[in-house]
Amino acid sequence: MQSVRGVHINGQWLDGMGSPLSLIDPVSGQPYATVSTADVTMLDDAVRAASAALPGWRSTPAAARGRLLERMARLIEAAGSPLVQLQMQCSGKPQAEAELDVADVVATFDYYATCCMQQALFSQEVQLPDPAFAASVQLLPVGVVGLIVPWNFPMVTSSWKLAPALAAGCTVVLKPSELTPLAEISLLKLLQEAGLPEGVVNLVCGGGETGAALAGHPGIAKLSFTGSNKTGQAVMHSAADRMARVSLELGGKSALVVLDDADLPQAVALAVAGAYFNAGQMCSATSRILVQQSLYPAFLDAMQQAVRAIQVGGPDDASTGMGPLISHAQQQRVVGFIHRGVAEGGRLLCDGRLQAESRPGCFVGPTLFIDLPGDSLLWREEIFGPVACIRSFRDDAEAIRLTNDSDYGLVATVVGSDAARSRQLAEQLDVGMVWLGTPQLIFPQTAWGGFKRSGIGRELGPWGLRSFQEVRHIVCNSAT
Repeated sequence: MQSVRGVHINGQWLDGMGSPLSLIDPVSGQPYATVSTADVTMLDDAVRAASAALPGWRSTPAAARGRLLERMARLIEAAGSPLVQLQMQCSGKPQAEAELDVADVVATFDYYATCCMQQALFSQEVQLPDPAFAASVQLLPVGVVGLIVPWNFPMVTSSWKLAPALAAGCTVVLKPSELTPLAEISLLKLLQEAGLPEGVVNLVCGGGETGAALAGHPGIAKLSFTGSNKTGQAVMHSAADRMARVSLELGGKSALVVLDDADLPQAVALAVAGAYFNAGQMCSATSRILVQQSLYPAFLDAMQQAVRAIQVGGPDDASTGMGPLISHAQQQRVVGFIHRGVAEGGRLLCDGRLQAESRPGCFVGPTLFIDLPGDSLLWREEIFGPVACIRSFRDDAEAIRLTNDSDYGLVATVVGSDAARSRQLAEQLDVGMVWLGTPQLIFPQTAWGGFKRSGIGRELGPWGLRSFQEVRHIVCNSAT
């Protein structure tokens, strides 16, 4: 079994002093590696190393930081094949999904490398109404930041945080998920190869207690967390004690709205991808499917056929369309939700429990419910697994009401042939991102984040950079 060092402080890979992590292959359910972890003392050392590196890194010209990020993008490209294989091993993802992950990481580093060349993202003049005075604004690095990332898109979510933090001039302590740390370990080794100065990025592997200690550390000026709402609330409480800045990208219970003029094959394809990509383990899963009444019967028939055609398996099988869940615990959680949906009166059209019962590993097959009551937990709460629920609506007003009747507000998809109608509906949805008849494409140029319980702040785009910056204005006499 592979044994990996999971602590990187001030440019050195160390044997961790905490309890080691045992990594489980989600396809076979068997352990394949152990990773050493940081204890409290090593976490303190990581924060001190980031603090010591901060003056030099934040004074490095933005253009020079951008050149390092650009080198990083090229190194990731060059290492593309082994990184794809690593994503497949860590998560059981089909190869096509793993390839998309690596391409996303490259695009993110490239985007923030370009941002480093734009002076207006770091300082600019401010127009004042009084000509006797002049003003400028400086956008400065917030300081040492703690990044806590999830397991569903390892390396991807880390790049969404790391690249803008480094572009802003911050130094970093990164805590990967205890389920998929090998992806972040590989990413940090490439940063070293790109020439990142010692101490600028430090990595501490560990479980929830490590994340909690990082969130509560007095040396951390800003926390960026992606994960569950429960843990996000704990991070926010911890940060509030010392007024640390936070960005929280949390859960979702998103809707896909199929209008009566939608192209049926397109609507079904988008519904399948929105609910079952990454085995439904994504905060943006459009697992609440709303279909206008006149199209509802035909959609149900076509959707059932499409879901039953999904091949479930491991990444070594080229025919696999959906891989396993990340762990046995997640498998049991999702199966429990399916049991609950049946108990609440939902009717199963496709039952993913059959996959869980018939094979080793952490599999649950694509699951499809109808007839769930509106107060059902399956209709209202994030499941983080391949479970979708369908119901009908009468008109656009009801579609808007049902979509917005949620504690979450991350994303939505609208499918219809009338572009003006689709856009008008989209503009009334309380979500951070709406796709109009397109797959869930996420570009680094666009903001990522949501309304309500889906989080605080935005990642990606210039908003992602600004989340790692503080604002300072300077006002002087215009003659100065």
